[in-house]
Amino acid sequence: MTLEIDPTARVSRLADIEDSVRGTVIRIGARSVVDSFVKIKPAGGSGDVVIGENVTLNSGCVIYTGHGLTIGDNVAIAANCTFAPVNHAFEDRNRLIVEQGFQPSRGGIRIGDDVWIGANCVFLDGAVVNTGCVIAAGTVVKGEVPAYSVVAGNPMRLIGTRT
Repeated sequence: MTLEIDPTARVSRLADIEDSVRGTVIRIGARSVVDSFVKIKPAGGSGDVVIGENVTLNSGCVIYTGHGLTIGDNVAIAANCTFAPVNHAFEDRNRLIVEQGFQPSRGGIRIGDDVWIGANCVFLDGAVVNTGCVIAAGTVVKGEVPAYSVVAGNPMRLIGTRT
């Protein structure tokens, strides 16, 4: 694993960033904060995790590297969010799910600049959150969220826009 932490970033000594066996790069940008009990786990692929500048990851967030995660600049992420850019294969009912590995990539997860993410959100492989979005607490995000949208729920739905 290559871990690159900008000297102005703050990573809690209680955060847990695991080593990668596949060469995953984890990059944390300038003035970003990784709070206590954030877990970054290389699993399910060899994608990189790139966290931009001035990003806050609050306590209890879990990031799997999977097929990759990119978080833009000036992003606020509340507590207990999960980023899972990977999916287990499960189609063959004659084999245990744990023996089937992972499905092909749906593109990883991309979070744009100036995004606010409420507590307890889940982001799935292929999620794209464009610039300026607000993701309400408890939302399950898959697919693309248009710029400056306000979305909520499971299933995710548009509830407003930023003007």
